[in-house]
Amino acid sequence: MSSFDLSRRLVAEGLGTALLVATVVGSGIMATSLTEDTALALLGNTLATGAILVVLITILGPISGAHFNPAVSLVFALSRNLPRRDLVGYVAAQVAGGILGTIAAHLMFDHPILEWSTKVRTGPAQWFSEWVATFGLAATILAGIRFEQKSVPWLVGLYITAAYWFTASTSFANPAVAVARSLTDTFSGIRPADLPGFISAELVGAVSALLLTTWLLRPANPMRIKS
Repeated sequence: MSSFDLSRRLVAEGLGTALLVATVVGSGIMATSLTEDTALALLGNTLATGAILVVLITILGPISGAHFNPAVSLVFALSRNLPRRDLVGYVAAQVAGGILGTIAAHLMFDHPILEWSTKVRTGPAQWFSEWVATFGLAATILAGIRFEQKSVPWLVGLYITAAYWFTASTSFANPAVAVARSLTDTFSGIRPADLPGFISAELVGAVSALLLTTWLLRPANPMRIKS
């Protein structure tokens, strides 16, 4: 459990989510301004996102746990690693931080402060992709904490880098980021109308990972000390 008080933890969550979204949106804008090759633009977007996750989890993890993601906070609350009374505050800080991250990216690239996205991201394949992306993210975090806690920043950064490319949705895996990305009509955007499907799939994916890893990481026959 963190030794930092709730106000500091909430600021860390808001700041981390803001910087994460600013990176996702900003690198998307930068990439499309430099190339018309969609694959190359996605690669630039991917590398920036994976890199910033390593940094943010390393520096802010000791303060708040570095969730930056309502689905992850839900998993931690359900597993009692986050006080359930703090869950609403974490989610609010993450959503607010994400929106501020979109605003920051827009200001840096001289875009309107906020704009509704028109990018269509819907359908069973996209929803299943988000389930897979968030399931994998939550499982990576839970298993990483159990077996190699110091490596979690790298594990998460590398997982998201990979998931950008093996999922049809490019791995949002984060309800707060999805909301923030609905407010940018750029490379990384998502229509507001498509948010319910994405967010539902993300939350179900995270809880599914918690259920599986709770069983998977528990030894079936713990050693008993004989007298």
